[in-house]
Amino acid sequence: MDLASIIGILSGLALIAGAITFGGESIIFVNVPGIMIVLGGTLAATLLTFQFKDVITAFRAAFFVFTHEKPAPNDLIASMIRLCYISRQEGIVALSKINTQSRFLRKACNLISDGSDDEVIRMALRTEIDSLKMRHYIVQDVFRKMGTYAPAFGMLGTLIGLVQMLSKLDDPSTIGHAMSVALLTTFYGSLLATLFFLPIAGKLKARTHQQVIELEIMFEGAISILSENNPMSVYEKLSSYLPARDRESFDKLKGVKNDSK
Repeated sequence: MDLASIIGILSGLALIAGAITFGGESIIFVNVPGIMIVLGGTLAATLLTFQFKDVITAFRAAFFVFTHEKPAPNDLIASMIRLCYISRQEGIVALSKINTQSRFLRKACNLISDGSDDEVIRMALRTEIDSLKMRHYIVQDVFRKMGTYAPAFGMLGTLIGLVQMLSKLDDPSTIGHAMSVALLTTFYGSLLATLFFLPIAGKLKARTHQQVIELEIMFEGAISILSENNPMSVYEKLSSYLPARDRESFDKLKGVKNDSK
């Protein structure tokens, strides 16, 4: 579970709910037609903008981000050092037998073990990284667009409420209530955009950057194994992707290699 995301959402909702409760009756902030306009309109516009499968993928990705912790890059560097030792001791053909859950790493190992040309490996792996960026951009854009549509439909609901209010000007006693209801849709749109849709898009973007770094580590590690096949050289290149304070020593990562054999 991503603790930062949970704390952010719960604290945001708690602060807003507290402000509403301390200011008076909370029931006045509930307006079913306004919720229908904002949520229904936002979802309809999103489905009109994107393919249905892209919208489903975006919500699945958001669930994954909020329920899974970020992987440790140092563990990945340790795995690449382990592969370097395996290729030195058993030959590059042994890399084809590596058992890993990463499709990218499996593809890199298969290309190396097959004796593919250096340029072929670079192009194939680089294409994988570029394709991942494009796929993730669409997923992020779904929530960015929802963050744009929600306030717009909130304003649309407000205009609908104002029209209904102006049609009843002959009864001044209804103006105050009608105005508050009209403004609620703007509140709903702003709340959904600023507390949910846009932060989720930002979280997905940050996780994409993290995943790209992981792929770059595997990419550079595979190329280093193919060209130099020196564990220390592999470590020095891959550790450069991490901040100095987060880097584990070569001896410690080499120990991880021994424990995982």
